[in-house]
Amino acid sequence: MNRPMPARLDSRAPDFAARLAALLAYEPAQDEAIERVVAQIVADVRKRGDEALLEYTRRFDRLEPTSARALELPGAELRRALDSLAPADRDALQAAAARIRGYHERQLAHSWSYVDDDGTRLGQRISPIDRVGLYVPGGKAAYPSSVLMNALPARVAGVRELVMVVPTPDGVRNPMVLAAACIAGVDRVFTIGGAQAVAALAWGTATVPAVDKIVGPGNAYVAEAKRRVFGTVGIDMIAGPSEILVLCDGSTDPDWIAADLFSQAEHDEMAQAILLTPDAGFADRVAGSIARLLPSMPRREIIERSLADRGAIVVVRSMEEACEIATTIAAEHVEISARDAGRWVDRIRHAGAIFLGPWSSESLGDYCAGPNHVLPTMRTAR
Repeated sequence: MNRPMPARLDSRAPDFAARLAALLAYEPAQDEAIERVVAQIVADVRKRGDEALLEYTRRFDRLEPTSARALELPGAELRRALDSLAPADRDALQAAAARIRGYHERQLAHSWSYVDDDGTRLGQRISPIDRVGLYVPGGKAAYPSSVLMNALPARVAGVRELVMVVPTPDGVRNPMVLAAACIAGVDRVFTIGGAQAVAALAWGTATVPAVDKIVGPGNAYVAEAKRRVFGTVGIDMIAGPSEILVLCDGSTDPDWIAADLFSQAEHDEMAQAILLTPDAGFADRVAGSIARLLPSMPRREIIERSLADRGAIVVVRSMEEACEIATTIAAEHVEISARDAGRWVDRIRHAGAIFLGPWSSESLGDYCAGPNHVLPTMRTAR
């Protein structure tokens, strides 16, 4: 059976620029039905507060909360979730948290001032946001890394209060997510989700406090709600599909490169994974690794669709040209898997994050290296 493969491009081809532009083109679907539904939900929660929250929770999460107060989890439940984890899982969360905290402590902005030539003192005062809302996808999907990546920098910055919302459809509460909230020092957790949770955070209800900024990932309804409440509150960004761009000189095990491409292609069908290499034979070997390894992947169908629709293996003239193309693409994640990888890094001017050398897997950055995984997509790294 022939499996769909990433497109094969060659920078020497006369139509290369057009094919690359077509590959990179991505227009988020402006679904009018989603916009209408979100507009109605946001307006309803703004008007009716807790009453609307309870109705939407019953409808979408199939729960029967007795009151709005029942939507808030006590802090003791977060502690119990942490205590219930297998030691290896608990250690992994705590190790990731320590690395993330350590990195962001070094990133912390500080107030400063100076006296100019005429004796006037000028400066900049850095002060933390008072209250931040963190949206976390819920149900069977586990996103403890998103809790750590959003909550810990806020804590390091001195944010006074962290309010987390996480839907629990059918009453499913993910202990890893709750444990991550405990480790990160989240103050309050509400079991609500969707556009209704975003609206509650933006305007507040009798039970859910209004926040100053909303961060965190979500589906199309959450993204549209964040877009709609922006201005009333700050938001982090409207993120597009995940992206990885790998530059390789041919010196890395092709199975490793295939796995790194899979690491983002598995996120969703619209994710983008691209390899740039000056070695045509290596490009063939990576294609072979993809075909051989793909059937064993737990999220095979998603990877297959992502690579077939938006993936590519690009043969370039040189690593210098690969860096020029990488700067144009301005991908969310860029790996330079090459001998003496550091020699190429200054040639890439635009990227969300850069991973140097064959041992610097992008997936480490997603979870535990320390730098944040909330990164610009859709060429906004420019």
